[in-house]
Amino acid sequence: MNDASATAGWLSHLVELRARLVKVAVTVIVLFAALAVFSGELYTLLAEPMVAALPAGSQMIATDPLTPFSTPLRLALYLALLLAAPVLLYQGWAFVAPGLYRHEKRLAAPLLASSMLLFYAGCAFAYFVLLPAMFKFLAMARPESVTMMPDIARYLDFVAVIALASGFSFEVPVAITILVLLGWVTPTQLRTARGYALIAIAVIAMIITPGDGVSMILMMIPMYLLYEAGILAAAAVAPKPATPPDAPTDSAR
Repeated sequence: MNDASATAGWLSHLVELRARLVKVAVTVIVLFAALAVFSGELYTLLAEPMVAALPAGSQMIATDPLTPFSTPLRLALYLALLLAAPVLLYQGWAFVAPGLYRHEKRLAAPLLASSMLLFYAGCAFAYFVLLPAMFKFLAMARPESVTMMPDIARYLDFVAVIALASGFSFEVPVAITILVLLGWVTPTQLRTARGYALIAIAVIAMIITPGDGVSMILMMIPMYLLYEAGILAAAAVAPKPATPPDAPTDSAR
């Protein structure tokens, strides 16, 4: 009887998981269908940072006959997945939430929401700040004998990698908070390690950016500010040490 009830429980969980995954898939399909209609305009918008930095006489090109058709559609799919991420997080949260304790739910919900908002902020930072600075530097650094003609498919891949890297790098406060909640580090240790954190941030910024000073600094500033914000958030949610009971007074003795 116990085995039968356990099997029924597993089956009900699998049915629920399948239903939630179907909802996510339907969301992605609907978003993709809507975005595909405007895929050309969306790619034009995505290409603006590159086009603005191109020298006179340069333009973006397609080196494959199918690229002008497939690349905008690929962008529409990427955007559909990006916009469907909150639905995926919500469905995942709704699936696991019944098995969590009350205090775990109280902490997990704001962490999930914060991680999504920070990721979107990182992608926006890459598009509006980081990419224009990078492309201006690359255009100025080219030899005079070289004409810039970026391929539209490779440009999409490049922007996607930079946007993802920037989005994940903005997750620093969430990562710090989780590490503190797990007891692996303390806010005091994080404050003491500011110098090491700055070195790590510089290395990450150097990997993400072409390595020029401007784009590195542009990447390092928000990451370090987010590190400090993570310390503040971690200090607010860190488990408080148990206070020892008051020592008995002489009169009590």
